[in-house]
Amino acid sequence: MRTAAKTAAKTTAPTTGAQEQEQEQEQEQEQQRLPVLALLALATAVFITSLTETLPAGLLPAMSAELGVSESATGQTVTVYAIGTALTAIPLTAATAAWRRKRLLLTSMALFAVANTVTAFSSAYPLTMAARFVAGVAAGLAWALLAGYARRMAPAHLQGKAIALAMAGIPVALALGVPAGTFLGETLGWRVAFLIMTVLTVVLLGWITAAVPDFPGQRREARTRMLPTLRIPGVAPVLFVTLVFVLAHTILYTFIATYLDELGMGGSTDVVLLVFGAASLVSIWAVGSHINRRLRALTLASTLLVGVAAALLAVLSDSPAMVYLAVTLWGLGWGGAPTLLQTAAGDAGGDSGDAVQAMLVTLWNAAMAGGGVAGGILLGLVGTTSFPWTILLLLVPVLAVVIAARTHGFPAMRGSAIR
Repeated sequence: MRTAAKTAAKTTAPTTGAQEQEQEQEQEQEQQRLPVLALLALATAVFITSLTETLPAGLLPAMSAELGVSESATGQTVTVYAIGTALTAIPLTAATAAWRRKRLLLTSMALFAVANTVTAFSSAYPLTMAARFVAGVAAGLAWALLAGYARRMAPAHLQGKAIALAMAGIPVALALGVPAGTFLGETLGWRVAFLIMTVLTVVLLGWITAAVPDFPGQRREARTRMLPTLRIPGVAPVLFVTLVFVLAHTILYTFIATYLDELGMGGSTDVVLLVFGAASLVSIWAVGSHINRRLRALTLASTLLVGVAAALLAVLSDSPAMVYLAVTLWGLGWGGAPTLLQTAAGDAGGDSGDAVQAMLVTLWNAAMAGGGVAGGILLGLVGTTSFPWTILLLLVPVLAVVIAARTHGFPAMRGSAIR
């Protein structure tokens, strides 16, 4: 009996150990996977906020008619959105640093839904502008949060892919969302387009509640003031590259329809934007696949691709084939740029990552507003032919800073920058 019991114990023990080891391996594998459903919720938040920012651009005639103001004045609904983001991202990020991350994300998106609903029903221009400003505030708060949120969801070696997946909403909004929103506005009315944004946001609130994990905010002793954050090695170079790179991109993108019209390709604007968006999606995939080891190389490639695209537009824009080639290169260079810059900012900022992201969001929107202003001035003084040359001029210091910041900011080995 004792022998049989011993034999049974010996037989049972290895099986139990194997089961425990298998369970540990399954848990480890689970920890090494990307939380795709949660990251797609963040990507949807990026998509909705990106689309809503530019949606009025395709709805100007109908909006201006119903609001009783000129199309130029209606166009300022885009500007005031960017101003709301730029003015409040830093102070609100600091003020809400102790909030739990999920609560903060839900609050910002709920505020976004309210602002879009007010925009949809408003018949008064001042009320519409106020609602758009509030939408910009909510979007800025969410944008300062999202990249860091994506990083915290993923294991260290997959953080780049996590941010790339979360940021995929940008090119999707540019490639598909804007044309779709314009079509809906033309067929069902511009108010329906904004109401659809509200419905999507309400669905997203449920999605976030069900699928997105929660994380604590920063403890009081761990919080970092914004200005001292600039002294962290690598932060200033990343922010400078963000400001100038986005400025260069926005100058042409804001006036792409006008630029193409001057080339005799005005009727192909939707196709050109579709090509740009498709190339941007390829760029997002490539960056997400290689960012963990090649952040520096990818940032250099991104800058050079946009530079080559600008050069082609500067000297060979009389050929439609060359224009499409240039737009393809532009999309390949630009599509992954948000992921690259936000990853670099997060790496450089370390424990102050949320503060750096708030600065990045502020400068990003300031560059977008500045790009629209600068493009308008160039258009009036010189014409659309100045756009590609201006981009080339601006990309020179961008390339120089990326090359120089090889130790901090855009290091050769990304792992060395992670704190």
